[in-house]
Amino acid sequence: MSAAPVRSPTLRPHRMKKEESFLGKLGGTLARKKKAKEGDDLQEEGKNAINAPMNPSTVDIHPEDTLLAEENEERTMIDPNSKEDPKFKELIKVLIDWINDVLVEERIIVKQLEEDLYDGQVLQKLLEKLADRKLNVAEVTQSEIGQKQKLQTVLEAVHDLLRPHGWTIKWNVDSIHGKNLISILHLLVALAMHFRAPIRLPEHVSVQVVVVR
Repeated sequence: MSAAPVRSPTLRPHRMKKEESFLGKLGGTLARKKKAKEGDDLQEEGKNAINAPMNPSTVDIHPEDTLLAEENEERTMIDPNSKEDPKFKELIKVLIDWINDVLVEERIIVKQLEEDLYDGQVLQKLLEKLADRKLNVAEVTQSEIGQKQKLQTVLEAVHDLLRPHGWTIKWNVDSIHGKNLISILHLLVALAMHFRAPIRLPEHVSVQVVVVR
């Protein structure tokens, strides 16, 4: 790691505080049996909600959480109060239950999104099951390089599915492997919408985030 001087935790605090909306007006059951037009309308609503603009907001964070070791490092953190929001917690629970339901035959049990999805293993199995296709990746890899290579392959397959339908990609290999919960949630919500998952997502879910540069 670089030995560059650590930046001050008070650097431009008000410009870093934002509110990110995940679902906006989205609500109701996403059923696979919906008519084609209804599904298209629902997907369009989901895209608009996920891409909702971020508004300035006041967030209290611990100074030690804003310390950066490298000159060009950027870190996105979730305000602790947002993590306790009932709708935010419900969104996470619904997505975890959905993943576990899809992968029940694989005997995979996800308990924490950041810890269980960052290395690409679960995402690989999830996409293979949803898209009914096999990805050409190593089954198990422990090295960081191997994990990122797997993630790259998995995310490229995801992008091939989503981009033609107008989805804005709000995640990448580094953010997923870095256990960025915001990126992971954007990815999972997009997959749930695209494959019309038979789940009920909470309405008007938003979270306070702090981007430190």
